Amino acid sequence: MGLAQTASYYYTIDEYLDLERDAEERHEYLDGEIYAMAGESLAHSDICINLAGELRAQLKGRDCRATSPNMKVRSGPYIKQQRTTKGLYSYPDLAIVCGEPQFQDEHKDILLNPTVIIEVLSPSTEAFDRREKLLRYRAQLPTLRDYLLVAQDQPAIEHFHLNEAGYWQHTVVIGLDASLCLESIDCALNLNEVYDRVKFPEEEAETDD
Repeated sequence: MGLAQTASYYYTIDEYLDLERDAEERHEYLDGEIYAMAGESLAHSDICINLAGELRAQLKGRDCRATSPNMKVRSGPYIKQQRTTKGLYSYPDLAIVCGEPQFQDEHKDILLNPTVIIEVLSPSTEAFDRREKLLRYRAQLPTLRDYLLVAQDQPAIEHFHLNEAGYWQHTVVIGLDASLCLESIDCALNLNEVYDRVKFPEEEAETDD
């Protein structure tokens, strides 16, 4: 999903939340700046639906659940009614929470304790997902164990995993025959299912020809 800066004014977190809860469109927040989230491609939509379907089926009846892309995740401290502009409020494409979900306030629309976060990469947001979000998620979400970056233009998933020794490991799986194991939630992602119905650029070019 794309990001487009809406203003140069620095909003406090409370100002952002007041605006966001009345807004018809979703916006992410980073250190006082508000960014509108653009629409998604068909491939992005297919991948998100496939991921949600695969994980929901595997988590059924267990203590972990998937949340929709409309659930915000907070990365950073927050003190109510304190005029701070520091922090990240994001809308992951998919988040998994295990145990009792923890929320910022009574609205229950800001998740604090995700175990897994998944972002489907888009050209306009890839750099942000790879750098700023990765740093904030790892540093400020103590419950996070896995962060996945899912490509649109090829069957490839980057996996950042916090191991038992407390170190983050980075692996990449590529190809429709590949699979990825998420030990933290005891689930597996088969890339042929993740990319079901997705046409990659070379396939679209052949169709056009």
